[in-house]
Amino acid sequence: MILVLTALLLSAPTPQQAPPGFTPLFDGTSLEGWRGRPHLAPGTEQGWDPEERAAQQAGWDADVALHWSVRDGVIVNDGHGVFLTTEREFGDFELLLEYKTVAQADSGLYLKATPQVQIWDTTEAGGKWEIGAGKGSGGLWNNQRFARDPLVKADRPFGEWNQVRVLMVGARVSVWLNGQKTVDHTPLENYWDRSQPLPPRGPVQLQTHGGEIRFRGLAVHELSSDEANLVLASHGDEGFRRAFNGRDFDGWAGPVEDYMVQGGALLCRPGRGGTIYTEEEYGDFAARIEFQLPPGGNNGLAIRYPGQGDTAYVGMCELQVLDDSAPKYAGLKPYQFHGSVYGMVPAARGYQRPVGDWNFQEVTVVGSTIQVELNGSLITEADLGTIEAPMSGHEHPGRTRSRGHFGFAGHNDPVRFRRVFLKRLDG
Repeated sequence: MILVLTALLLSAPTPQQAPPGFTPLFDGTSLEGWRGRPHLAPGTEQGWDPEERAAQQAGWDADVALHWSVRDGVIVNDGHGVFLTTEREFGDFELLLEYKTVAQADSGLYLKATPQVQIWDTTEAGGKWEIGAGKGSGGLWNNQRFARDPLVKADRPFGEWNQVRVLMVGARVSVWLNGQKTVDHTPLENYWDRSQPLPPRGPVQLQTHGGEIRFRGLAVHELSSDEANLVLASHGDEGFRRAFNGRDFDGWAGPVEDYMVQGGALLCRPGRGGTIYTEEEYGDFAARIEFQLPPGGNNGLAIRYPGQGDTAYVGMCELQVLDDSAPKYAGLKPYQFHGSVYGMVPAARGYQRPVGDWNFQEVTVVGSTIQVELNGSLITEADLGTIEAPMSGHEHPGRTRSRGHFGFAGHNDPVRFRRVFLKRLDG
C-alpha cells in the first residue's frame, strides 16, 4: 500500500495541474465548484426550509461576486466578504495550496467548516503579537484543550508565495508550511460545541479578514480507509507491542476454540463466541486495533477483564463494537451504540466507516478513566469511578478494577480484528 504522502507534495501544483492522485479544486479560470458561506456552524443550512436556504445562498454568492475574483490564474480576495467554500464535503483528506498575503491581513483555512489553520501578519508591526502572531502562521489558533501554536515559524516575507499542506484524518490534523511541520497530528477542536467531536465531514473554507489574500494551486486527495488507517497507526506508535500475531492464538486464553484466524484477522466461528483475552494483565494501557464489521455485526472489547464472567459487569467495562446502523438495532439505548461503555457511557455516533471497511480504534485506560478514539475522532471520554448510578440501571461492580486482561467479547458474529497492539502506560 502506497500513500500519496511523499516529499513531492511539498511543491504545490499549478492552477491547471495537480500531483498524481490529487484533484484540482481550482481550474485557474473560474470559481466553479465553490460557493459563498459565512462563519456558520456545520450543518446549519440543513435546518432551514428550501426557500430560505436558496435565498441565503443567493445572497452569499452575490457577496462572493463583490469580493472574490480570478486574475491571471489566481484567486484574489480583497479582505472582505463571506468565505469561499467548496461545494463538496470531505472526510479524510490531504489538501495542497499556496497563498500570498499582505501586511495586517488575517485569514485562515476552515477544515470541515471549522476554524482554523491560521494565516496572518506575523510581524511585530502587524499589531497582533500579544495574541500569538509572532509565533507564525500554520497553527490551530482556535484550539483550547490541544496545542494551538505552530511548532515553528515558517512564514515567507510579504510578496512571496507560501506553500501549505494539510493532512486530516478524523479530527487529527498535520500541517506543513513551506516544507516545515507546524502542526503534528493534533486534534482540531469542535469550535462550535467543544463537548462534541468535530463533524466527520465538511467543506474547506477560505477565510477573509482584514487584507488582500491570494490563493492558487488548490488540490485535494481523499484518503481511502487503508490510507487513513496507516496515518493513524504510524503516528505515536512507540511502545506499542503486537498482541495478536495474525496466525494463531499464542498468548491468548479463554474459549479460543470458538474463534478462528482468517486472512490475518481473528473472528468468531459461525454461531460461536465468548470472551477471549490476553494471558497478560494490564493496569494503565493503550490499545490499537483495526476492526471490520459485517452487516449487523456485534462484538465488544473486554477492558481489565478478570478472566471469567460477563466483562460488561465484572470487568472494568465492555466497549461496544457494533454495526449500530443496522435496522435490527433501531431500538438501541444510547449506551449500546458503538464505542459506548456498555450500560454506563454513550459514545458520539456517526464516526464509523461504511460496513465492510476497516476501522481504526485506539483505547486509552488510565486509572478509572477511559477514552475511545475512532478513526481519528474522540467519541468517548469518561471517568468510570465517578459513576454512581449507571444508565443501564444495573450494578457494574467491576468498573473500578485497576488491573485485568484485554480481550474480545464475541457475540456469535464474524466481526474481524487485526493489527492488535497494546502499550503499557504504567511501566
